[in-house]
Amino acid sequence: MARRKKIYEGKAKILFEGPEPGTLVQYFKDDATAFNAEKRATIEGKGVLNNRMSEHFMTGLNTIGVPTHFIKRLNMREQLIKSVEIIPLEVIVRNVAAGSISKRLGIEEGTPLPRPIVEFSYKDDALGDPLVTEEYIIAFGWASQQDLDDIVALALRVNDFMSGIMYGVGIRLVDFKIEVGRVYDGDYQRLIVADEISPDSCRLWDLKTGEKLDKDVFRRDLGNLADAYTEVANRLGLMPKNVGNGTGPTLVS
Repeated sequence: MARRKKIYEGKAKILFEGPEPGTLVQYFKDDATAFNAEKRATIEGKGVLNNRMSEHFMTGLNTIGVPTHFIKRLNMREQLIKSVEIIPLEVIVRNVAAGSISKRLGIEEGTPLPRPIVEFSYKDDALGDPLVTEEYIIAFGWASQQDLDDIVALALRVNDFMSGIMYGVGIRLVDFKIEVGRVYDGDYQRLIVADEISPDSCRLWDLKTGEKLDKDVFRRDLGNLADAYTEVANRLGLMPKNVGNGTGPTLVS
């Protein structure tokens, strides 16, 4: 069967036209990138793991009333999603100091923050996705004040949900980023969570040991990224208990 028309290709995913108007097929690649794609590798099975975990989180969010673009998983690497107008922002929620906030503010990595902090970066790889203020966002028309209020409310609800899910399996949600898209019903606009939620877009540390179970494993050469992602999927109950050695990640249907 011929592949559908490619709409967009990013660093970790490809979007194809969907089977019906208003839908897309999102394909998860095995590519891993860091430092604005200066560091690259192919991690066998990463796309399969991220597809399954993103399905798990998006389904949970839909269930509790947080709207997402996710419709259903089609196969091991693809999912059917709603077509949305992406707001050109990465929405970052931080619970613990790590990564760039530690460097910018001189806060020791691992320091709990006084409350969840929401930051915005402008989505532009050529510029390195720079941090931007609400004033910039409104002045340049990327989003309105009402949009920003709704985006922050969405992001904090995602944070509550994800923090609880991860804490329940012995993982600390240090920070994460999401994207938000607009969908329209006539003249009415609605904002929904888009893109993906996976260890690619979250910082995840083991609660007891502090072991990193996210893309920092790749960024900092701390071990095998597929093993780290498989550990997260296993704790979430998305891996069968009888996986044999040497067969690669095998996910529960």
